[in-house]
Amino acid sequence: MISEPLTLFCYADLSGQVRGKGFPTRLLDKRLAGGIGWTPTNLMFTALGTIAPSPWGPHGDLTLMPDRGTGVEVDFADGSPAERFFLCNVTQTDGTPWDCCPRTALKSAVEDLRRETGLVLRAAFEHEFVYSGAETWTGDMYGLGAVRRHGAFGETFIAALHAAGVEVDSYLPEFGGGQFEVTVPPAEALAACDRAVVLKEIARAAAHRLGHRVTFAPRVKPDGLGSGVHIHFSFWTETGEPVSHDAGRPFGVGEAAGHFLAGVIRHMPALCAFTAPTAVSYLRLVPKTWTGVWSNLGLHDREAGIRICPVFGPPEKTARQFNFEFRAADATANPYLQLAAIIRAGLAGLRESLPAPEPTSGVDPGAMSEAERAARGIRRLPASADEALEALEADPVARAFLPAPLTEAYIANKRAELDLTRDWSPDELCRRYAAVY
Repeated sequence: MISEPLTLFCYADLSGQVRGKGFPTRLLDKRLAGGIGWTPTNLMFTALGTIAPSPWGPHGDLTLMPDRGTGVEVDFADGSPAERFFLCNVTQTDGTPWDCCPRTALKSAVEDLRRETGLVLRAAFEHEFVYSGAETWTGDMYGLGAVRRHGAFGETFIAALHAAGVEVDSYLPEFGGGQFEVTVPPAEALAACDRAVVLKEIARAAAHRLGHRVTFAPRVKPDGLGSGVHIHFSFWTETGEPVSHDAGRPFGVGEAAGHFLAGVIRHMPALCAFTAPTAVSYLRLVPKTWTGVWSNLGLHDREAGIRICPVFGPPEKTARQFNFEFRAADATANPYLQLAAIIRAGLAGLRESLPAPEPTSGVDPGAMSEAERAARGIRRLPASADEALEALEADPVARAFLPAPLTEAYIANKRAELDLTRDWSPDELCRRYAAVY
């Protein structure tokens, strides 16, 4: 059977879904130079297959302009077409930036952080997912047998990631049935988000070729364990020196890192609109489930909204390992917007030189009195996507984290998606989002 190789130019939309256009690969040089056409209202697609009210309607044209360094070509050597795609910025037709491009919003946040503070943020997205081809036994978590019984998927997935330029740090069976976790080394912010997009698509591609599916949805059933995205981050100078850690300061948190964390903590309820944006997100974000439900900094605490992570080995390795983990996040979000919003919140803290939050250690904020939580700036994070959007709209600083047209489009998109889900039971929410993600 004859075939014509195809390449796709893609971007991650407001729901984190990867969309784009394809063309014959023989035209790649032409398309690398000129991009491919796109439409503003495409930004208003919801994850559930509808179009939210669009400020652009049928008007306007844009360009998907590829970043040449993001090219992926993975041949699974099974006779199926190779995965060939590039990640793109969405630009005006004359090549100037479009103020509603999520990837451009992150680049702007990264540049402002560097220009104002000299800091470079490195990040890694730690993903959990459920694989439909896993033969699940009771007590499988972290089990050698769980990897054995999911067949070729793990090795196929990791090999495909390597071919796509994404190296794997660890791979393991998690607590849920058929649930696995994959971690990757840290990278500068834009590359970290690009890797997050590629990783999810390659997982789906590997599962597809084995006749199965993966889902990164926060819940696959209401009473089960959830799949989150843990966003690790640390700070470095432009010359590559680590600055997150200072052995002479409380809990080892460097001065600039403390200001940054204080900004994130202050705006954390609003950040949830970007980091955990869907109705199903809040079936996962409940107390006592090892998810972040408080706006607190916790020392080695997986219930905290942000965790100070442990380091391993001799003291001389501490500074380069020292990092923080934002836990109130999942894969129904756009990774560029997740990290852009976190950086903007942290930059607000740096601009005001906010005092570093005092970490909790061995204590549940839920067991504190309201007065004690208030004194420490700890708040219960939103318990629903509606509450998260309301927190964003009520926080004028957070509303300005992204360009105004992007924020308004984002809120309209998320409200339209939420309206579709209001009559769904928890079982229906889980079923629908498991299929989408």
